[in-house]
Amino acid sequence: MVKCPRCGYENEATDIYCRNCTYPLQDPNTNFTKKRQRNKSWNIGTGKKILIVIGIIIIAFLLFTLVYNISQPSQQKALNVVTSPDSTHQSSSNPYKINISSNSSWYIEINKEGIIETMSGQGDRIISLDSASWDNITVKVTKTSSNSDTLKIQLLKNGNVIAKNETSDAQKTLTLHS
Repeated sequence: MVKCPRCGYENEATDIYCRNCTYPLQDPNTNFTKKRQRNKSWNIGTGKKILIVIGIIIIAFLLFTLVYNISQPSQQKALNVVTSPDSTHQSSSNPYKINISSNSSWYIEINKEGIIETMSGQGDRIISLDSASWDNITVKVTKTSSNSDTLKIQLLKNGNVIAKNETSDAQKTLTLHS
């Protein structure tokens, strides 16, 4: 039974019009009752849909970043240095050293991959170079005093002499290459 919304008369469910007042109970073209409105709880606008999609993308990106950072090995684990118990470990932080032996005064110019450092001094000196073992090193030492003492220089890599030179001439420049 269908109750007429206008007069309240009880009509059969198949009636298209109210039998009492002829008010349309169903759409005469389709013989269906009037469509009810959809439940509005899921009827969201396009702007809200876009915000939800963007939020999901941001959360997925953050989760991916977190998993990626957790899965990366730490700096210490990435080195994996293996040595035998009887081997001696050579420090790789300063593999190059310059050994100057002289009683005279001297001036030194050190070229490490285009970076030039200079210093002067007198007497014996060992200079540690802040460089990598694969860097190209050029050392120029000039004896600046006019006495007859000998100026000796050595370029060492991990404690081994890789180049050496000496002079007793004043104002003579000695050059060493790695």
